[in-house]
Amino acid sequence: MQSQRLIGRSAIVTGAGRGIGRAIALAYAREGARVALVSRSAEELTTVAAEISANGGIALVCPCDVRDSAAVNAVVATVVAAWGTIDALVNSAGIPMVAPTVELSDERWQQAIDINLNGTFYFCRAVGAVMLEHQFGTIINIGSLHSFQGIPMRAAYAASKGAVLQLTRSLATEWAPHGIRVNCISPGWIRTPLQDSLVAQGKLDRAPIIARTPARRVGEVADIAGPAVFLASDESSFIIGEQLVIDGGWGIYGFL
Repeated sequence: MQSQRLIGRSAIVTGAGRGIGRAIALAYAREGARVALVSRSAEELTTVAAEISANGGIALVCPCDVRDSAAVNAVVATVVAAWGTIDALVNSAGIPMVAPTVELSDERWQQAIDINLNGTFYFCRAVGAVMLEHQFGTIINIGSLHSFQGIPMRAAYAASKGAVLQLTRSLATEWAPHGIRVNCISPGWIRTPLQDSLVAQGKLDRAPIIARTPARRVGEVADIAGPAVFLASDESSFIIGEQLVIDGGWGIYGFL
């Protein structure tokens, strides 16, 4: 039986239609939270909401392009109108970007910055205002190994995710005195529908990733959802401005 560590709380999860965001949204609902689901695909969100409802949870479908600050503000206003406050925010919306740097167009560079960084900032700013009013809340930003590791052909992605980590640290120090905790989860190689499609297309080989990972596997979305519940719960009340790297040991392995 679930302990329901988030019972009575309301949360917004971006990127909730698939992958890590979906897994976190479902985990929050299992733990008793009301969850506002955000992504550009209303169809995907409706499917997730139906799964939450079927298991006795409460979900709100909020289609939104995180690049649009006015749309972000509207989502936050909708959630507050429905539930009175926002206790947790997870910024999981993001896109990968792989290209030789000299071939990276202005448009693709801007797309990565707009979704991965600006979208995270817009939601932090809008939700932060609500949390400051109530002097309570937790924000979890989703970073990446690219937030701190140097990996080739990821200039735009690395720049955006590195900035997410520093945004996390800045907001954490600014808002902690007001009862708001801001932290970052940086996943390693996690099996998602996108990763599966890259493997199927021959664009990604998991074998060398697994060989370097001491856990000897790639991660699953459940490996991120559990820690995301912990960071949103009172069990982590003294954890502020931290980056939790979840990569099976990939980043520390020094042999090959």
